[in-house]
Amino acid sequence: MALKVELKPSERIIIGNAVVTNGEHRTKLYIEGEAAILREKDILTPETADSPAKRIYLAVQLMYLENDIETMRETYFQLTGDIVQAAPSTVPYVERISSQLISGAFYKALKEAKALIAYESELLSHATSGSPRLRADREDHRQPANA
Repeated sequence: MALKVELKPSERIIIGNAVVTNGEHRTKLYIEGEAAILREKDILTPETADSPAKRIYLAVQLMYLENDIETMRETYFQLTGDIVQAAPSTVPYVERISSQLISGAFYKALKEAKALIAYESELLSHATSGSPRLRADREDHRQPANA
């Protein structure tokens, strides 16, 4: 069964190692076979990967497009180690991404990385707004373990 993809005018899509740019009219593509496929809205570049979670997404994206964990393995582990150290609450997200990568489900790993980006955004919005919930969480973490 073919995958049906509808493209808006001038929308780009990556299919395998090729970038396809649609013309000036809406188009339907029917794609058969195995190939990495990413719509323009799901593509990050090094310039747009401007946060720790987005850099993790970019690493996973490159693994997906190459169908190879090794291409970004070292970078991925460095990035995930950094984000977990800075925000331990990201551990479940990183675990889900890693689990999908290990099982070879690269596209599902991308979806999990997208969830990490959303969570990171939520954390940052709470931090900048001075959310009482976040302040209370920080105060709880400052208390000695045997208090």
